[in-house]
Amino acid sequence: MRKLILLLMSFAFLHSNAQTTFNQKLQKELDSILVADQKYREVLSNTTSAMSDSLASVYHQSKTNINYYIWTLQTKIDSANIIRIKQIIDQHGYPGKSLVGTPANEAAFYVIQHSLVIDTYLPIVKKAAEADELPFRLYAMMLDRSLMEHNQEQIYGTQASGFMATNNETGKKQWTVVIWPIKDAKLVNQRRKQAGFDQTVEENAKRLGVDYKVLTLQDVKKLKTEIK
Repeated sequence: MRKLILLLMSFAFLHSNAQTTFNQKLQKELDSILVADQKYREVLSNTTSAMSDSLASVYHQSKTNINYYIWTLQTKIDSANIIRIKQIIDQHGYPGKSLVGTPANEAAFYVIQHSLVIDTYLPIVKKAAEADELPFRLYAMMLDRSLMEHNQEQIYGTQASGFMATNNETGKKQWTVVIWPIKDAKLVNQRRKQAGFDQTVEENAKRLGVDYKVLTLQDVKKLKTEIK
């Protein structure tokens, strides 16, 4: 009986160890997926007027249509990426630091963050973050996005939202970007520090090009206007 117990314990140890054996092949694949996830996002976030002209020429698109066209290219990549990430998670669980190292352990996070299935994988990402397989701040970002998408207050102040609003001075509608309302905003920087962020909510807003203001969900509701 004792030998049987020891045998079962040994098997369990080997099985557990196999789950965390470093997978170099998967690491390389996830490195490539991470690059693909950012491929056109980097272009779109840094596009100047001169660059738009060049891109329009390269892709044979009009200057007014080039951003939309490039976004369709990124969308196709995102669709393929999320299918593969689903397969990887089904087989390995979240591909974390022990399995694929860094920064490959962030690839699945970014693909899910840019998908429509955040709520499906949020518990898995949380578990990975709590096990130090993924930076906790990334889970915090995903949690905030999920809350915002459900029209609830975010926790860590990581998410901005854009919508049409009326300019009180001109009376005209204009595109407005705000930091989405934060629950207990007075303590947000304390929570951010605990989660591993190195910037305050004010500094993060500045990085995003947004003037930080403490808003409530009701404030945002009042600001929003219908696009006619």
